Amino acid sequence: QTQLVESGGGLVQDGGSLRLSCTVSGRFFSSYTMTWFRQAPGLERVNVASIRWNGADTSYAEPVKGRFTISRDNAKNTVTLQMDNLKTEDTTVYYCAAVPGRLWPPPTRSADYDYWGQGTQVTVSS
Repeated sequence: QTQLVESGGGLVQDGGSLRLSCTVSGRFFSSYTMTWFRQAPGLERVNVASIRWNGADTSYAEPVKGRFTISRDNAKNTVTLQMDNLKTEDTTVYYCAAVPGRLWPPPTRSADYDYWGQGTQVTVSS
């Protein structure tokens, strides 16, 4: 079955940058709508950014607009999240999620997604 593995999390100072990567197993990556979520302990998991199956369209949650960029490479089965101008409030665990279907606009709720990565920690310090 499809598996997702995130990487690239770490510790940066406010204003810094990180690049998260998600690698997806299997041969069906190009048919998946992909979304990055984030969830702090005890809080709701919320969507951050989504990308269409062919990369032609993207969407972003309001708090990250203008700072984060989602992209994908279907030849490499990867989706990335470039995070610039990071703020302390961006500190949390980030998850990569996939749902089969060339869907747009993308689903925004975690319950709509079938496959999940293990999460990667992002910490932004002052």
